[in-house]
Amino acid sequence: MDVMAFYQKVREVAETIAEAYAVVISFPTPDGGREGLASEVAKTLAALLVVEGKARLATAEETAEFRGRAAEAKAAADQLAAASKMQITVLSDADFRALKSGKKG
Repeated sequence: MDVMAFYQKVREVAETIAEAYAVVISFPTPDGGREGLASEVAKTLAALLVVEGKARLATAEETAEFRGRAAEAKAAADQLAAASKMQITVLSDADFRALKSGKKG
């Protein structure tokens, strides 16, 4: 294997990727890699995976779907985090009545 030619090919593939991060779709590999998993990686890593035959670049539709699902998951996680920060104060009946009537006690 010519290492210089290999990395030249990686650089050529990386130059074809427009964004800093690309979505790749995995191929099955003999070491247990699963087929069809989408991942967002840096373009140099995406180029390396493509050249090694471990993944392919996602289509525009697959990329939009992946990023849409990621945005939904982030929104759900943010909502869950906000809900966990909610503070609750337990008042006795007497304290509640005092607050309701405007008295300090």
